[in-house]
Amino acid sequence: MADPKGFLTTGRQVAQTRPVAERVKDWNEVYVPGSLLPIVGKQAGRCMDCGIPFCHNGCPLGNLIPEWNDYVYREDWQAAGERLHATNNFPEFTGRLCPAPCEAACVLGINQPPVTIKNVEVTIIDKAWEAGGVTPQPPERLSAKTVAVIGSGPAGLAAAQQLTRAGHTVAVYERADRVGGLLRYGIPEFKMEKRHINRRIEQMRAEGTRFRTGIEVGRDLDARELRRRYDAVVIAAGATTSRDLPVPGRELNGVHFAMEYLPVANKVQEGDFVTPPLTAEGKHVVVIGGGDTGADCVGTAHRQGALSVTQLEIMPRPGEERNANQPWPTFPMLYKVTSAHEEGGERVYSVSTTHFEGDEDGNVQWLHLVEVEFTDGRFQPKPGTERRIPAQLVTLALGFTGTDRANGLVEQFGLELDERGNVARDADFMTNVDGVFVAGDAGRGQSLIVWAIAEGRSAARGVDRYLTGTSTLPAPVRPTDRALTV
Repeated sequence: MADPKGFLTTGRQVAQTRPVAERVKDWNEVYVPGSLLPIVGKQAGRCMDCGIPFCHNGCPLGNLIPEWNDYVYREDWQAAGERLHATNNFPEFTGRLCPAPCEAACVLGINQPPVTIKNVEVTIIDKAWEAGGVTPQPPERLSAKTVAVIGSGPAGLAAAQQLTRAGHTVAVYERADRVGGLLRYGIPEFKMEKRHINRRIEQMRAEGTRFRTGIEVGRDLDARELRRRYDAVVIAAGATTSRDLPVPGRELNGVHFAMEYLPVANKVQEGDFVTPPLTAEGKHVVVIGGGDTGADCVGTAHRQGALSVTQLEIMPRPGEERNANQPWPTFPMLYKVTSAHEEGGERVYSVSTTHFEGDEDGNVQWLHLVEVEFTDGRFQPKPGTERRIPAQLVTLALGFTGTDRANGLVEQFGLELDERGNVARDADFMTNVDGVFVAGDAGRGQSLIVWAIAEGRSAARGVDRYLTGTSTLPAPVRPTDRALTV
């Protein structure tokens, strides 16, 4: 146990963010560099090393949280990094992007603020990189087996790294021009600078993983041909089909999916555009959808110089305390203020968009909405609450409905889908097609980054066993797992 009285003597502290007026002028991460180091030791000391560490169950990866908290408290950073990497391939991603279901499951959280697990995690891995402790781990020998991984998001990267380290020759196919999937083009720079992806990719290349960008399996390369070339295939293409909003005026210029808007902003940071083809500069922006993707659109619009930013959500505003039907240690729906929300804008709850109104040139100018209440199993409009708000740019951040069907990948492989439209798989993550596996959002549906990495690791075990008859790779989750946090 770290500090036996730490949870009694030390209050919760979290990472310090830079002043709003400063950070909205750049695209750097919002946190003050180095602000965690002076406090993280005492924060780790708040961990009680519980007899039953529910944080393990809250984390799909099964992170060894009490162990590395103890090492941090004792300032044994090397040991902390080793325990962190024992269960997580990419803690610098999860430490910045995960909503921390482990903290929701923290036993201390029953009647006190939970341990700042996420902040401890990111400090461990950042120090490991600074100290040169993150090095390539190439396999001792090769298996002569080959694996293709479709998609370079967190699930695909995790599967690829595990399989490469097991001795298989792995090639990752990515349809975009750079590796990283939604980590690269869906997550804004101010949430995670892309240098974190770049150095992990270099580590993987040094281990032997090969990356082939600009190739969309199903369009540029027939999926059946890919299967003939490789001994096994892992589909980690994500759930990239955006949920649409079929209301009058949807066809107007200026109404875009979030995943049309956010990648352009990231490409600007990569130096691909001098003048971006899509920007919020000088516009009234409306974001439809109250989740993390919507918040990413809000923060991006602030940095692009929007005149105003309004975020709409059909659900009522969540409370700031757990509801009775979301008891500890489940992951509660709470009112959350992200760094993007701290920067300004308005959040409107319990409203539904009825239609868009445009000008004579076909450009959106107004969004019409109505207040709603949930009765008789559906959202009902409240008479007399209709109004319109200015909108020259609208982003739809309504989630995703499944993997991309337009590119032919599903049909060319002959994959079966489950009742939710995801690619069906068995207990080893294999689809109905022999030797073809699926991991991450493509098989699970839209989910968290920790689930993606956990599924990638588990699918790698299934592939390894398929290729060799046995496997020593860890399998943190099964396809049917929902854990404590869903």
